[in-house]
Amino acid sequence: MLMAHPAVLRNLVERYAAATAADQGDPAVRRQVEDTAYTLCVSTGTRRVEDALAAARELLARTGALAPAA
Repeated sequence: MLMAHPAVLRNLVERYAAATAADQGDPAVRRQVEDTAYTLCVSTGTRRVEDALAAARELLARTGALAPAA
């Protein structure tokens, strides 16, 4: 299975975390959460965002790319 580049996954994980921490009452934020969750699932070959986040974090830990970009 193809896997997204670690930098792309790191960006998606960070973007998802930021969006879920933002005001969920804002439709634009809610849409960003949904879009990012979908992209994470597609990028990791999973169907649930929880599984996608776990897969992304596992890959990032294995590649040493878990630390935020400088």
